[in-house]
Amino acid sequence: MKILIIEDEIHNANRLQSMVREICPDVVIAGILESVADSIDWFKHYDEPDLILMDVRLADGLCFEIFSACTITAPVIFTTAYDEYAIRAFKVNSIDYLLKPVHKPELEAALSKLRQISGNQHQADPMIANLVEIIKKQEPVYRNRFLIQVPDGYRTVHVDDIQYIYSEFKVTHLVLTNDTVYTVSQTMDELEEQLDPGVFFRANRQHIISVHSIRDIHNFFNGKLKVVLHKHPEVEILISREKAALFKHWLDR
Repeated sequence: MKILIIEDEIHNANRLQSMVREICPDVVIAGILESVADSIDWFKHYDEPDLILMDVRLADGLCFEIFSACTITAPVIFTTAYDEYAIRAFKVNSIDYLLKPVHKPELEAALSKLRQISGNQHQADPMIANLVEIIKKQEPVYRNRFLIQVPDGYRTVHVDDIQYIYSEFKVTHLVLTNDTVYTVSQTMDELEEQLDPGVFFRANRQHIISVHSIRDIHNFFNGKLKVVLHKHPEVEILISREKAALFKHWLDR
């Protein structure tokens, strides 16, 4: 069996590789990848493995961006510290969803499940098969507004009115097209998951930007990109070299 490991923490990747070899001594590790961009490039040049062990949060974004850019039919065992992506995972070939730290008996059970599915494809429970198909066909529901508390009560803010979002001292701020700034309780990680990825991009740890707010994109040092916003050109938003290819793919959809 040929297995591809997609994991941005090297100690976790090495631990997975070690457990897999203990469970299946004849396994071939096709590669260990750390980012969305590297994974997209890998699938463009190599044949699919028999199985993918995949973390959800990678160095440059969520793993689901890989499935948006590539056609992948190989089964996937997700390994993650986050439990909120399980439904989304079952839309993209997931056969199991293991929470970190992953233990050998859990991984062994997941691999056993893969063998059972592979050996009994025509005997699968039709109710389970129908449920998976229903989940896959469901359109994701993204946040379209925020309820903001203001001194005299509450105000509704629509996501279409957001230029960009930034985090400062672990506090998240929405910057609107009229330059009003509101503080929200959600973290940047939570908003990255809740907002439509076709419109919003996680530029770096501090910024999420709307595609409608981008004026220019310039080459920067060491393969980075600098994004200039229409109304706030003074705000420095940098895209890392590792994330630059993914950002350009996002813009070119």
